[in-house]
Amino acid sequence: MTSPLEQKKIRITGPSVVTANRTWDGAVVYRTADRGWSTALADAAIVGTSDDARALLAEGVADDVGAVGAYIAPVEVKEGGVVKPGNLREHIRSKGLTIDLLPA
Repeated sequence: MTSPLEQKKIRITGPSVVTANRTWDGAVVYRTADRGWSTALADAAIVGTSDDARALLAEGVADDVGAVGAYIAPVEVKEGGVVKPGNLREHIRSKGLTIDLLPA
């Protein structure tokens, strides 16, 4: 993983995606191949090289659609092309909000 503001070098050790959170509802979003954002990890563009990751991250950071803190996260591509989070943090994030942001 990497933060676009904190690191200049991007190292990719396996399949990765660009992810962020939406500012207005906190939902986890993933950068798609068609330069959009999706809440479904299955829709995420998978990158495997530093150059591809850098380009996708730059697009995500420049895209002002209410997604903040874009960064690169590892994923696993399982049998049949099923995409799963590649570490515990991303697994937790993929489950959605862990607190209720609105009063009941």
